[in-house]
Amino acid sequence: MEGLKSSEIHWVVDGYIGVSGGYLGDFTYSSHREFYANYCDLDVDVDAVAESTTRKKFIAILSASEPRAQAAILIGLARRFPVGSEMQRNAAAYQRLLALAKRCQKVAVVDGEEPKITSDIVQRALAEATTLLRTHGPTSAVDRLHTALHGYLRTACRTANLDLSDAPSDPRIVYYFKVLRQQHSGFEAPMAQQAAMKNVLNSAATLLEQLDPIRNRATLAHANEELISRDEALLVINLIRSLMQYFDAKLR
Repeated sequence: MEGLKSSEIHWVVDGYIGVSGGYLGDFTYSSHREFYANYCDLDVDVDAVAESTTRKKFIAILSASEPRAQAAILIGLARRFPVGSEMQRNAAAYQRLLALAKRCQKVAVVDGEEPKITSDIVQRALAEATTLLRTHGPTSAVDRLHTALHGYLRTACRTANLDLSDAPSDPRIVYYFKVLRQQHSGFEAPMAQQAAMKNVLNSAATLLEQLDPIRNRATLAHANEELISRDEALLVINLIRSLMQYFDAKLR
């Protein structure tokens, strides 16, 4: 599932926490700063948020957070403002708050770490994928993750000055994947269970060959009538993120 919608964020603020006289619940500037560490296990620099009021800062932080961080904030709110602590925080509202948190926890399990090998295209595609994953769900993010992986592998080959003389006119993801495996020094060191790992990487190449038809025929990259479903989109997203992390570790 996707992260919180704008309407849901405003319900959390106005319908659950409550706003009175411009104040967000009983938050002070100090208690709001401490909230994220004390109740959510998150490191949030509240003072770095440019908004002028606690309510606006809270909305900005919740809106910009990854879905799992949003879930942590919602659970923190349930602890900070338990059911019955104010009239609007009744049992039904409390259960809705927890349901939103549970939904946000179900988003892709692999972290979208910033790769060390990167380019403007890769950074932009990753940023757009993160936004789409949060606001429109996994299906909408697949196209941007595909672009990010394609750009990442191409950049990695060029950064290492690998031989691309046999490249086709429009090299696909799997082409750069094979060049890196065959030419990059990061893959020269022996691995435990060498034969088994070689088979794993060969299987990964086979999987990567399927990303192009998925992107071209089942995402919003084109006017496709049938789109990839949420579960399969998450599988593709997690596959791409895992491989990017693996390559980023090997190629450094």
